[in-house]
Amino acid sequence: MDTAAAEAGHRRRWTFPSTYTILAGVTLLVWLAAFIVPPGRYDSDEQGRPIAGTYHRIEDAPGFVARLKDLFLAPVDGLYGIQDDKTGLVGPDLSGSLYGAAAVFLFVLAVGAFITVAFATGALERGIGRLAYRLRERSYLLIVGVMVTFAIAGTVEGFAEETLGFYALLVPLLLALGYDRMTAVGAIICGAGVGVLCATVDPFAIGTASAAAGIPIGDGIVLRLIMLVVLTAVTVAYVLWYARRVRNDPDRSWSGWQPGDRDAKAEDHEPDPMTRRHVAVLWLVALLFVFMIFAIIPWSEVVNGLDAKPFAWELGWSFPELTALFLFGAVLVGLVGGLGEGRLTDEIGRGFGDFVGAGFVIVLARGVTVVMNNTQITATVLHALEGIVTGTSSGVFAVAVFLVNIPLAFLIPSTSGHATLAMPIMAPLADFAQVPRSLVVTAWAAASGWANLVTPTTAVVTGGIALAKVRYDRYVRFVVPLMGMLFVLICMFVAVDAWVG
Repeated sequence: MDTAAAEAGHRRRWTFPSTYTILAGVTLLVWLAAFIVPPGRYDSDEQGRPIAGTYHRIEDAPGFVARLKDLFLAPVDGLYGIQDDKTGLVGPDLSGSLYGAAAVFLFVLAVGAFITVAFATGALERGIGRLAYRLRERSYLLIVGVMVTFAIAGTVEGFAEETLGFYALLVPLLLALGYDRMTAVGAIICGAGVGVLCATVDPFAIGTASAAAGIPIGDGIVLRLIMLVVLTAVTVAYVLWYARRVRNDPDRSWSGWQPGDRDAKAEDHEPDPMTRRHVAVLWLVALLFVFMIFAIIPWSEVVNGLDAKPFAWELGWSFPELTALFLFGAVLVGLVGGLGEGRLTDEIGRGFGDFVGAGFVIVLARGVTVVMNNTQITATVLHALEGIVTGTSSGVFAVAVFLVNIPLAFLIPSTSGHATLAMPIMAPLADFAQVPRSLVVTAWAAASGWANLVTPTTAVVTGGIALAKVRYDRYVRFVVPLMGMLFVLICMFVAVDAWVG
């Protein structure tokens, strides 16, 4: 009797929904909100930027059947980057990409194929074992190095979705060093995220926002550099605190342990040496990731500003080129690793299958943006937030700009789309508050980066935790204390700069 009751209680126990269910619920909530929030739009200038003071309601809102179709097709439209012509959407594509989610989806599959093939050669497994052995007494250096590198890449060129390619490398390495999967998630998402939050010369975030605000990209860079140093130090210290706690007491892990996680430890004896094939494969893997970072950085914009002529060696690659790069790399690594044609093709197919779940999470996240676009409620939300920051003192204004852009960042995960929509409205208000427009850009960038550390509508978070096999609720538990510390520091920085300036 007691056993039956215990089993019934166990069956009734509530479990946190999966990432797929969370994103489906967010899509439904946004769709339902569109029945309450009236559609509207701003008039736009020649560059498609909204003009302050021109907000007006739209009377010809789509009917229920059309809205139901939008909801039904949201993930598909998000995949292909389709927008409904019936809405007459004016302004930028708020998805931030001409390719919809398809480009990121295929990029994740290509990375999966590449990593699976590399592991099949035995080179990565043996290389990770040897690196873990050598770092077994100084493993914290690996976490610090990864986070600082990602933070620099984030502040320079918005390194975010590209981090999805590193989970298959860092998760097994950190497990071998005695850490858990949350440590890898924190090092990757928070490392790159704090760099994006403190973007200095990122042309996609600061460049777009500065152009929309009518100021040079270098304005406000001193404040952003100071924030970058301080906030990165705080973020690294937080992840190290958690990592050390988990390594000392594995039962305190917030991500839990998958079967085999705690078996992949750095051995007390040195692992077997690598063959020449293994060394060649590891060099190819390292060179491919270094080349990926080099290929996506807009060097001329980073070094000389937005009006500079491109350097001859600037590639300006995006996700389609990176997808092709990883597919080519999978074939090359497989041939150098001696897999042969039959096993190589089998491993590529297996890699696609292993990573398709994480790719579909990205598709669902982009579907939320499609619903926002087609119902045209974003401008209405922006108009409501515009009234909050109007008529405040300089310090309060700076903090208010940060606060009101947080919900906008949730609705518009794309930094370029968010900047193009909000900055032409927010920047002129700075003149009345007697603060520099560059401070508005800094506060906006901080809000966008802060919100995107946790929002489920961005591929960086949902795709990353799916690849690391970490539940969203457990990641939220991990990141919320850090976000609280960053929130206080950001408010202090922008308020003090407004008062001093």
